[in-house]
Amino acid sequence: MAIARPSIGPFNVVVIDADPGQRRALINAITERANGRFAAAGCANQSEALAVIGDHPDVVMIADLETIGGPDRLREMRGVPLIATSANGSLNMAIAAVKGGAIDFLPKPIGAKTLMERLEAAVSGWPRATTTASGGDVAKISTDFAGFVGRSPAMVAVYDQVRRMAPSRAPVFITGESGTGKELCAEAIHAFGGPEGRPFVAINCGAIPRDLMESEIFGHVRGAFTGAEENRAGAAERANGGTLFLDEIAEMDLGLQAKLLRFLQSGTIQPVGGSETKRVDVRIVCATNRDPYAEVEAGRFRADLFYRLHVLPIHLAPLRERQDDIPRLADAFLTHYGEEEGRSFRGFDEEAGRCLVTYQWPGNVRQLANVIRRIVVLADGVEVSLAMLQEAIARPDAAPSAVETAAVPTPAVTLGPLWQQERLIIETALAVHGGNIARAAAALEISPSTIYRKRQSWLERARPAS
Repeated sequence: MAIARPSIGPFNVVVIDADPGQRRALINAITERANGRFAAAGCANQSEALAVIGDHPDVVMIADLETIGGPDRLREMRGVPLIATSANGSLNMAIAAVKGGAIDFLPKPIGAKTLMERLEAAVSGWPRATTTASGGDVAKISTDFAGFVGRSPAMVAVYDQVRRMAPSRAPVFITGESGTGKELCAEAIHAFGGPEGRPFVAINCGAIPRDLMESEIFGHVRGAFTGAEENRAGAAERANGGTLFLDEIAEMDLGLQAKLLRFLQSGTIQPVGGSETKRVDVRIVCATNRDPYAEVEAGRFRADLFYRLHVLPIHLAPLRERQDDIPRLADAFLTHYGEEEGRSFRGFDEEAGRCLVTYQWPGNVRQLANVIRRIVVLADGVEVSLAMLQEAIARPDAAPSAVETAAVPTPAVTLGPLWQQERLIIETALAVHGGNIARAAAALEISPSTIYRKRQSWLERARPAS
């Protein structure tokens, strides 16, 4: 049995349910409301569904947990995005399904409107064919949700938060280390928040000089300052009707924080050098890689502004806290950059795969992407080896390693707190020894328990204040 591919919207749904009435009801609900966007097929068991899917790229499963044998069987579904269903709609069942790999859970009976909303959410981040000016296809990374790659419980929780927060007009406050995808999260909230065509304007508050920041946000009139040769709309005005994303909000000058607070309270802006005010309607989403509570306590972030912005919080976990997502991310980047650079790597060998998961990735997803791209461009081979990975991770300004026989460089000493220096050294040693803590400890001449203790302390530092 093959999946019928519709002429419009090549998304396909496979419904797995032993009850023919339930199968038929779900298929009818999908086909009657899909407007050609989805095609649906029904299967009575798991093996039949896997045969139907084959290597088809654009498939979502809707699987009855009782039919397939429970949440523990979800990992056998070849990594296909799967919405679990069950007549047992308990919280424990939902949690077990998500931990088993489901991207969503729907208790029975399932309403047609809810079903279509969840299907749309499931495919919202999938790439569609886009073309360059020359008409060629652009390689895209296959994603699990709105540009994100990851099915760990931490990421599934973020996807759920995005879906719930997006329709609101309340401010969203995103926290997370550098490289965890804060701007991607802001874009997802914007995309789910309303019809297409609304503007999304992003400003990095840490990248623009302080004396220019007010003009960047609120605009200026001609002659307001040297170089202001014409009237210019600021980010707030350009985002009217849409979303204004203020990245690294904690870097903003205190004086400008007061003006931002007035803008949030009044809904009006006054361009630099101008006397007239303009009313704008924007949804504010902001982000920071700092601990906002610590910034407020230290007096670097106005408490009144923080509590005005900190209405709907989202925290993006660092990559080291969602290790299950690392292989999937690495494979996605390897495929994407391989196509982009015209190189072909089949995957990662066993040692490289183990190193990927055990390395701490202080630069998070951004660092992982850069490392994989470096390998694709500079290395030769069929599979990514441990040596390729170590060379791509190692810093070019590194000093010789204490383990000369390994011929792998260690990080150079840079200014910074002692714990950061220790972390850099320990993580490099772990990468050199493929994640083997005993060997890394022996090379560093410390106890393995020291490494375990240090890693736990880093995790505690990364957690936001409660």
